[in-house]
Amino acid sequence: MRLCRVLGNITASVKHPAYAGRTLLIVQPLDAAGADLGDSFIAVDDAQAGPGDRVLVLTEGNGVRQILKGGDQVPIRSLVVGIVDEVDAQ
Repeated sequence: MRLCRVLGNITASVKHPAYAGRTLLIVQPLDAAGADLGDSFIAVDDAQAGPGDRVLVLTEGNGVRQILKGGDQVPIRSLVVGIVDEVDAQ
């Protein structure tokens, strides 16, 4: 799992059927102090997150498939699974 910040939404007029009805977000990985860490990437939203929210993103394809119950047919690698209220990095 990765701690990320939502940068915004993505709109696609043509996409794989597995993405139908799902919100796509651009997320920026963060370090424990909240600073940007690496390149942003696209994640499917499963937590109703919005721009500016800190979120937990599952980035392991097998775990995502288990959550979405799509078997091997779900071409989704990154999934927002939770909104983070507070980070305590002691």
